[in-house]
Amino acid sequence: MRLVLASASPRRLDLLARLGVVPDAVDPADLDEAVLPGEMPRDHARRLARAKALHVAARHPGAIVMAADTVVAAGRRILPKAEDEASARACLALLSGRRHRVLTAIAVVDAGGQLRERLSESIVTFQRLGAADMDWLIGRSDWQGKAGGYAIQGAAEAFVRALAGSHSGVVGLPLNETRLLLSASGWPL
Repeated sequence: MRLVLASASPRRLDLLARLGVVPDAVDPADLDEAVLPGEMPRDHARRLARAKALHVAARHPGAIVMAADTVVAAGRRILPKAEDEASARACLALLSGRRHRVLTAIAVVDAGGQLRERLSESIVTFQRLGAADMDWLIGRSDWQGKAGGYAIQGAAEAFVRALAGSHSGVVGLPLNETRLLLSASGWPL
């Protein structure tokens, strides 16, 4: 039995290792992740995780394929992955002093082609960020390519007042849900 991780995220590999799981292959789906008109955050995360898993499973028949997608949402608004300093600052300014949701959807296609899915939802509360805080966070550079413009496992964790839910889910792969899905799909844990 083979396990394929449909993700290029080194954080997801690290989190899988905490479960004692090392994928046989890493094969990112590389799909368009644009938000569809009117798409809500939960639906967006689920749709992308499912699409990634099914896309990669077609390339690896008979393997177990796991994919995930993480969305940072302020209300109904889905925040982008910060690709430049301006987008990171805009995300952090929006999150400053308020609660937001981090949704990580996981999809696993088992060796027989059956799809199983789970969604982890966490609430993160940031303290109010002053100009010096914002400059310090931007200077750390661990926001690059991260949904919502921050990585909770990085410098931004110093500004998190509260977290309700899965810390590993906020990082990008909720371990409880992952363990349950892999086990249900026939992967020995």
